[in-house]
Amino acid sequence: MEIIGYLASVIIGISLGLIGGGGSILTVPVLVYLFKIEPVVATAYSLFIVGSSSLVGAIPKYKQGNVNVKTAIIFGIPSIIAVYATRKWIVPAIPSTIFQWGDWILTKSLLLMLLFAVLMVVASFSMIRSKNRTDSEMNSGQVFNYPLIFLEGILVGILTGLVGAGGGFLIIPALVMLSKLPMKQAVGTSLVIIAAKSLIGFTGDLQTQVIDWKLLLTVSILAIAGIFIGDRLSKKLDGNNLKKAFGWFVLIMGIYIIVQQLFFPLGNHS
Repeated sequence: MEIIGYLASVIIGISLGLIGGGGSILTVPVLVYLFKIEPVVATAYSLFIVGSSSLVGAIPKYKQGNVNVKTAIIFGIPSIIAVYATRKWIVPAIPSTIFQWGDWILTKSLLLMLLFAVLMVVASFSMIRSKNRTDSEMNSGQVFNYPLIFLEGILVGILTGLVGAGGGFLIIPALVMLSKLPMKQAVGTSLVIIAAKSLIGFTGDLQTQVIDWKLLLTVSILAIAGIFIGDRLSKKLDGNNLKKAFGWFVLIMGIYIIVQQLFFPLGNHS
């Protein structure tokens, strides 16, 4: 299982390199199901893995001029504060047993996994339905809606903190619609935002979680290697078709997690 987990770690990076997102959607399931890590801890590890790989992925995008620094700051700052606050105060405050109905118990781990799976299903629809619009279409009417970008930053930050996903699938559409950024700039800017908020959010866990640094750094290095492979492949493959195929994969994974968590819980890992 661990060998499959290490291979999956490379795939996390490849998906980030190819489509600028999606890697975080795979990270928590890989950690929970393949490395048998408890879901609350897995969401913390996911922030570090996604954050470090996104940071490396953002460097070539910045050099190519595909990072809008102003938008990254306006979206990023409220997002960073929200992630840190969520990891430091909200997640530890959630009780271990939230709700009980007969024999059925809603635990903290089950809640986070179900929330994550629902987010996967929602994200999959945005990937499957994505239209390949041109940059000129996206730039029509260059009006930046900064209050909305700020609010979206807070919302994405809270969600990121709860489920440990980078939120690229939420950030990229927001940057395209609210900031009117071209797709390539939206992907580059998204990677910078994901890197900053995920890594700073992870520091909120350092006092509350015992970290297995050997595993965490190994998975992160493999994901970073995957980003370079994905970046190379993205120059040869049609990104829109890839995004749709990945969207179907994420949809199946999300439905599987919901069914598995509700009807076939795996003891401590449910």
